[in-house]
Amino acid sequence: MALEFLGAEPKKILGSLLQFHLAYNSGAAFSLAPNATLFFSIFSLIIAITTLRLVRNLESKPWAVVAGLVLGGITGNLLDRIFRPPGFLRGSVVDWIQVPHWPTFNVADSSIFIAAILACILSIRNIQPIPVKPTQTKEDEKHD
Repeated sequence: MALEFLGAEPKKILGSLLQFHLAYNSGAAFSLAPNATLFFSIFSLIIAITTLRLVRNLESKPWAVVAGLVLGGITGNLLDRIFRPPGFLRGSVVDWIQVPHWPTFNVADSSIFIAAILACILSIRNIQPIPVKPTQTKEDEKHD
């Protein structure tokens, strides 16, 4: 089962607008591919390592925020997959936030989602993570 709800009825925080309901998700976002937990774990490790390597060269504070949100979200979900049953890199992620017309999620999921939105905005505004150096013109080469 991709998403397994446990316990009693959801705890209403803001009526039906915001509820807390404990669930375990063996799949990806929206409970997709519940039998691919090991793949998601390995993919998350690759993304985390790649992000850590790239973040050293960032010169943009907004892109650093995106990297931090991605790393925080990946780490949160990856820790669940590492330490929760049924075993190493195959555990289910704990989801607990429920809003109307949306799958149950957690803070790590929110972090990744916000990072994706910010990355889109930064890309649309053409804000580069690493400033692009101007290319030399033929006139510049004559003076070198």
